[in-house]
Amino acid sequence: MGLLKTLLTLGTFPFFPKKRQNMRIRLFLLIIFSLTLFAIHGSHASDEYYEEEFQNVPNLSRGEVQQVLVRIGRSDAKIVSVRESIVYGLYEVIIDHKGQYEMFYLDISKIYLIPGPVIELHSGINKSVEKLTEFERKRRVDLARIPLGDALILGDKKAATKVIVFTDPDCPFCAKLHAELKKVVDKRPEIAFYIKLFPLQINSDAYWKSKTILCDSSLKLLEENFAKRPIPKPEPDCQAKEVDENIKLAKELGIRGTPTLIMPDGSIHPGFLEADPLIERVDSHNTKKR
Repeated sequence: MGLLKTLLTLGTFPFFPKKRQNMRIRLFLLIIFSLTLFAIHGSHASDEYYEEEFQNVPNLSRGEVQQVLVRIGRSDAKIVSVRESIVYGLYEVIIDHKGQYEMFYLDISKIYLIPGPVIELHSGINKSVEKLTEFERKRRVDLARIPLGDALILGDKKAATKVIVFTDPDCPFCAKLHAELKKVVDKRPEIAFYIKLFPLQINSDAYWKSKTILCDSSLKLLEENFAKRPIPKPEPDCQAKEVDENIKLAKELGIRGTPTLIMPDGSIHPGFLEADPLIERVDSHNTKKR
């Protein structure tokens, strides 16, 4: 009950506190704001290409937005987008903070800050997450940062179009996606998939399975595991340091889940796709390749 009361009260705090206000209230606001942002943030690659979308909005300058970022402990964040929101009387602000997209809203008086999310009542759609997802799909990573020497190749290694897939051996949607990747390769042999093993902490056996698969450089072992058939534990001399390197790389690129596909132009697509929509997505991003 105390937490609920706290969260409900948050919406009525003036965002720019007067000097005489207690420092505890300021600290409280910063903590709650940070926790709420985390609940609606989107991840992305910190080295992505993007252009700021600072829409000309009435009565709000870039300097004022920067002042807000200082107040909430985000002075090192980059302003990605400022525009009038779908809710009348609110400005929508998206920032890049240490490789994470974060969104909040300011009222037109610039006295109140609303962390979000905004829910459309008739559809139940979280419009804040929808907006962050839209931004996620616009961004691109530098493909040169992703080494492919340890990747398992599905398709022709001489194929002109390469799609990188971060996958977890024990991720059910990864197994489902893998079946679709095979369909794509059958239909479009000029497309090849470079599979990077990225075991998630929530899957307790995924780490050692990734080592077994990489020490044998075996796509077959991965597919046997996806088919729920047992695979051997790694040999004592199996190091497969690439597994740890992949985990570190994924974190640096802002990849938090599997499966995650990286298109030929560096665009990121998190999650499952069936073969035909995947082909359309690859073709679309292939034409945008720099």
